[in-house]
Amino acid sequence: MLASLRFTVLGPVRAWRDGIELDPGPPQQRAMLGLLLVRAGRSVTLGEIVDVLWGKNPPASAVNVVHRYVGMLRRLLEPALAVREEGRWLIRDSGGYRLDVGPDEVDLLSFRRLTEEARRRQVSGEPEAALKLLTGALALWRGPAATGIPAEVRAHPVFAALDREQLTSVQEAADLALRQSAADQVLGQLGETAARHPLDEPVQARLVLALAAAGRQAEALETWQAVRSRLADELGTDPGPELRAAQRQILSQQVTPTAVRTSSEHAVPPPRTAPPTQLPPDLAVFAGRRADLAKVLALLPEDGRIPKTVIIGAISGMGGIGKSTLAVHLAHQIAHRFPDGQLYVNLRGFDPSGSVVDSGEAVRGFVQALGVPPHRIPAGLDAQTALYRSLLADRRVLIVLDNARDAEHVRPLLPGSPGCLVVITSRDRLFGLIVAEGAHPLALDLLSADEARETLVRRLGADRIAAAPQAVDEIIAKCAGLPLALAVVAARVTAHPRLPLTAIAGELRVADGSLDAFTGSEPAGDVRAVFSWSYRVLSPDAARLFRLLAVHPGPDIGVPAAAGIVGVPAGQARRLLTELTGAHLLAEHSPGRFTCHDLLRAYADELTHAQDSEAERRAAAHRLFDHYLRTAHAAGRLFSPYWRTTTLPAAQPGVTAEFFEDDRQALAWFNREHLVLMSVIDQTVRDGFDTHAWQLAWTLERFFDRQGHWHDLLTVQRDGLAAAVRAGHRTARAHLHRGLARASARSGHYDDANAHVRQALRLFTELDDRSGLAHTHRSHGWILDQQGRYEEALDAAGRALDLYRATGDRAAEGSALHALGWTHALLGDHRHATVYFEQALAATDKNRNRYGAGGTLDSLGYAHHHLGDHAQAIACYEEALRLYRDIGDRYQEAGTLKRLGETYLATGDRGTTRTVWHQALAILDAADPPAAAEVRAKLSRLG
Repeated sequence: MLASLRFTVLGPVRAWRDGIELDPGPPQQRAMLGLLLVRAGRSVTLGEIVDVLWGKNPPASAVNVVHRYVGMLRRLLEPALAVREEGRWLIRDSGGYRLDVGPDEVDLLSFRRLTEEARRRQVSGEPEAALKLLTGALALWRGPAATGIPAEVRAHPVFAALDREQLTSVQEAADLALRQSAADQVLGQLGETAARHPLDEPVQARLVLALAAAGRQAEALETWQAVRSRLADELGTDPGPELRAAQRQILSQQVTPTAVRTSSEHAVPPPRTAPPTQLPPDLAVFAGRRADLAKVLALLPEDGRIPKTVIIGAISGMGGIGKSTLAVHLAHQIAHRFPDGQLYVNLRGFDPSGSVVDSGEAVRGFVQALGVPPHRIPAGLDAQTALYRSLLADRRVLIVLDNARDAEHVRPLLPGSPGCLVVITSRDRLFGLIVAEGAHPLALDLLSADEARETLVRRLGADRIAAAPQAVDEIIAKCAGLPLALAVVAARVTAHPRLPLTAIAGELRVADGSLDAFTGSEPAGDVRAVFSWSYRVLSPDAARLFRLLAVHPGPDIGVPAAAGIVGVPAGQARRLLTELTGAHLLAEHSPGRFTCHDLLRAYADELTHAQDSEAERRAAAHRLFDHYLRTAHAAGRLFSPYWRTTTLPAAQPGVTAEFFEDDRQALAWFNREHLVLMSVIDQTVRDGFDTHAWQLAWTLERFFDRQGHWHDLLTVQRDGLAAAVRAGHRTARAHLHRGLARASARSGHYDDANAHVRQALRLFTELDDRSGLAHTHRSHGWILDQQGRYEEALDAAGRALDLYRATGDRAAEGSALHALGWTHALLGDHRHATVYFEQALAATDKNRNRYGAGGTLDSLGYAHHHLGDHAQAIACYEEALRLYRDIGDRYQEAGTLKRLGETYLATGDRGTTRTVWHQALAILDAADPPAAAEVRAKLSRLG
């Protein structure tokens, strides 16, 4: 019975025999297979093969190499072939070779069959059927054609033509979908294609139209603007006729709100006196904040009436974030909706001079503005507030209360009846108003890079910004999205019109993150002064925490780490962080996670260097590093109980590690702290904490490896090894050489990997460390598996197993047995593989090592699948899924779901196959888009 073959070239060049993926060999041999697939069913001459593989300068041995590749591919497809036997699939034909396969075996042929049928359906007047066929054809693509082969070969016209086929089909599908009002059916494929062809105007124009047709007009116009910018930046051209026509079409279809007439019975009575108009001038160069403005505008009915309750917009944020500017701009935008006037007061709640405007003074000012002479204003705040609210009854007035100190500061200024809108700005979050008065909070964030650029364009002019794009980028980066910083820089440029932007960028570069570059002559224009207004009102403990947070490398910090910095209990640290957040010196971007703006970090760094000794700062850093090391160690013991970890020294006083109940919590902690840990390790190296550096690298190896952070793994292991060398710790050096071997292999650097293995084996032998030798042989076996050196891999895993048994390490013994089983599976010996997997399971405590048990069960399911025992395979996969779900490892869960689907498909249960693969797709769409595309293609073929 002939084997079933399947090939893909619409994405990676891959091959399967009887459902098992094959290794097409080195990149050049894979390229030859790709060429045969492109020409599938047709003869490819020897001359064309040589031309595609080597171009104009082929080696003298090119023909011999081609013959060797042919032989290797034949035996790959039909392992039972004799050395010179041709076989069934790869045939010598007309002076060349032909891969004798059809549309059912090759995705490219399936794609062409579907697109041709789609075009026939269009001609015959069946547009819906044509669209379905085209989208099905496009679903077969998993990225650019023929990936995984040498770049210079892939650039050959024979492969480049495939991408043009896809481009044409995407445009045809988009046109069909737009004509049928079915844009949503092509948006995914159209978006992916547009991302790969960012300067292709026909594709980009169709994407813009499809987004608009799907009801995403704002995104469509943003996409159009992004394309326009790319064309200008990279080609120096403006959008062509097709893109301009797309923009005009969208703009002409925008629906403008119709005017709403007010009936006579609901007419608003005329104001009793001339309406107050107290708003400060709007900022002529206001930029950005569209989303924030939209949030507030959404609170208002279209006719401007506030029906039942007073709506309060509480705009909060740190100093310099642009609260007042936004409030005034908003007020000018909506002032016409409030015919009875606009009231404004700057309460100066955080003024450095301390001259706060008290509530009584503000009420009296408003009462006078509403037409009451000063001598008619009663004494006492309560009486004044009562008169103020009586005057506002039945009126529609906009009230802006700027720079409030807290909720009590503004309560007397709130109206008592419907009809008015109050907009409040404060560095305090005004929780009291949110709870008691139903205020709608709006916490301002930093400006995006695009908004920052728009700000500079408005202030300095588009020509000046366009003339120095690199300097502008640097200025934007250094100002870090803080409007006040951008305003200070723009003011300096305006004051010195002959000073080039490159010089301004240079000043910021020299400042190197300090606040010196942002110092102005007036306190309101001095970022340091603005920040100090918030800092000076902190309690002493909160002020100390704010200063010492400068030793934390970021990007964010949790409560336990903050507690470690100042050596206090977590509960006390939480209260201090809440105080800092309330002052907008920190932001709680997610529950329990705090961030600090770069300029605020610079301010904290200045303060700690001015007020805290070097010894205090180093002690804070030591406590911080102790916290992360001890927590990582505790997590690692749960996450990988068989893996050997280092012994930790005693922690500094005041430091506690986080506690985890199980491996699920340990994994969640690592995922939450991943970026922080990278920064911490880097800082331990820079600050000379070498012991912390190598201990963290050693401790975190399994997390980085199992979660696929292989670039980070390589970086961390290199840093750790260098630190271990400086510290003179031979055992650490041995373990980190072993870790670097695995990291190097993950990156495809097998020569480096083998060199590190040799170093680790030498050091462990000198140290007479049998456990370390066992782990190294175990890692070596895995590396040899990756290279296809299976017999050597069996030998290495066997040595590891013997050493584990000799040392009585039962948990690690299960890992070695699993390794032996997997190598047998790679050799196709699934019967022996199951024996080893069963032994590995017996040696693994599922309660303590759910990850190891899950991996072994998944492998056992794979072996049973290939033995035809589908019921047993399904049982193994289901148990592996339960364990991965218990841990919370979504990526491993998705991999098992893919394989489970293959087994259900082999049983003929297409419905369950579809369900399982959809579950995998839901995970992979976010975690691994290429793998998601593969599953999506499987579902498409499933029908």
